[in-house]
Amino acid sequence: MSTEPSAEPSATPEHPETEVEFEGRWWTLMNDLKVRFGKKPDLNALLLLIGVQELGQGVAAFTKEEKQDLMHIATCKLFSLSGYYELERLDDDGWPHYRLLQPVPFANLKEQERMMKWHMLEYFDAMERGG
Repeated sequence: MSTEPSAEPSATPEHPETEVEFEGRWWTLMNDLKVRFGKKPDLNALLLLIGVQELGQGVAAFTKEEKQDLMHIATCKLFSLSGYYELERLDDDGWPHYRLLQPVPFANLKEQERMMKWHMLEYFDAMERGG
């Protein structure tokens, strides 16, 4: 059983997105990012990219710990799209802090990856729409 939301912007309740449609959206995003950045990013690179975007302080030389924090920010932001987290506050340095609203459902590694990809697609779709 799928753990992600069933109705996606490219899908309707009457016509849920097929796996082929999902993979097509994913590879379109990967190709767009490859054109933009010169190489296809992996999931960790995407999390870092989203974390930097959400921090809103531009590109900088981050420490290893800061990169881990940025990836955590990205994960929280992504899962806030499905109501698992909400932005609680920005600290004095402008770093966002999220509050867990409900546990993210347990999933095996393949399901976790798909769930993460789905949330990334939604995030980038919203960015493209100006949201």
